[in-house]
Amino acid sequence: MFLTSHADSLKSDLRARLPKVLPRRLGIAVSGGGDSVALMHLLHEIAQAEGIELRVATVDHGLRAASADEAQTVARQAQRLGISHDTLRWQDWDQTGNLQDQARQARYSLLTKWARDQDVAAIALGHTADDQAETVLMRLGRAAGVTGLSAMSATRSQGGVQLLRPLLDVTRQRLRNYLTEIDVGWIEDPSNQDTRFDRIKARKALQDLEPAGITPEVLTRVAENLAQAREALARYAQESARKIASVNDGDVVLDRAGFGALPDEIQRRILVGAVLWISGAGYSPRRTTVAQALKAVLSGQAGSIGGCLVVPQGNKAWICREFGAIEGLSAPLGERWDGRWVFSGPKVETAEIRGLGEGGLLQLPDWRVTGRPRLALKSSPSIWQGTDLLAAPLAGHSNGWRAELASDWPEFHTLLLSH
Repeated sequence: MFLTSHADSLKSDLRARLPKVLPRRLGIAVSGGGDSVALMHLLHEIAQAEGIELRVATVDHGLRAASADEAQTVARQAQRLGISHDTLRWQDWDQTGNLQDQARQARYSLLTKWARDQDVAAIALGHTADDQAETVLMRLGRAAGVTGLSAMSATRSQGGVQLLRPLLDVTRQRLRNYLTEIDVGWIEDPSNQDTRFDRIKARKALQDLEPAGITPEVLTRVAENLAQAREALARYAQESARKIASVNDGDVVLDRAGFGALPDEIQRRILVGAVLWISGAGYSPRRTTVAQALKAVLSGQAGSIGGCLVVPQGNKAWICREFGAIEGLSAPLGERWDGRWVFSGPKVETAEIRGLGEGGLLQLPDWRVTGRPRLALKSSPSIWQGTDLLAAPLAGHSNGWRAELASDWPEFHTLLLSH
């Protein structure tokens, strides 16, 4: 395909935002809208020049009658470029909760699973400078801090897959101009006009702010500046955590005096990082919940936050899993439990992994010699056969089994750099 100098410039800007060495197989999330269709065509040119394989996926949320036809349109566009295409269907919405948030979470879950199944190391997403600016405005409305206002990151990892956003400094209009030049059409989603959604309200507000010089390009630079500040704070939090926080078999133990001497923002980052590391949650707890949990740590009181507990123990505070968050959760031997625990040891066909619970503790009169708080042990992984407790390694009853964090579970102090 012949490219004009304008298209060449756009391709050059895109390539500069991608990793220096691209994976041999790169995925692209394409909805059919102008941004992602332009991304697919631009990456097709880059892939041909660099000898990499592209794969395209479209998530069909099934929320509009036309969505299946739109996915087929993308499939035909990809086929014309010689790119493999898959449609991923979301069918799990229960008609409750925040639809846009659930759809977004489902979209990333479907895409990252597809990538792992296809041996795709990274997925390119079509978020633009306009999307970034809208995100900044929405988060301003929620009184977000540095992390929130730094908006979307250019790269992040989810489920072992790299998510790339190489168009964050490219405007939506520039991409549509490119598609017009190469005579390629795109789909306009009617929900982009629905002012019930916060993003569409932000989009319209951005148009009104443009005469004051508040443009997508300006807000994108603001987000980049705050991202640098976020990185500096994350590194300070990591260095501080290495001094005052230790990991004890899947729990995080804080030295309360050292923790209390840190700036408020660093305290918050360490606590939230501990909760996300233990729970595996993708989102930080609400600020009010975080504030209450911080108060509990500093005052030596008990508290709860994001499926975890704050448990005081002398001059320390344990952050551990809350039993209520894993009660009833079970997994066969050989599979993960609570997303992060794996067992090795004897094979027992009918045994399963469950939380120790109060009933398990009652079968272990010597649990106190472990030095772990009772509440931390209650939520620890153990092996059961019916009502019989076979093993509880973290409570001092290994019986030939060993409980460990999965090999791909991130190291706690490293995780602080990404939150």
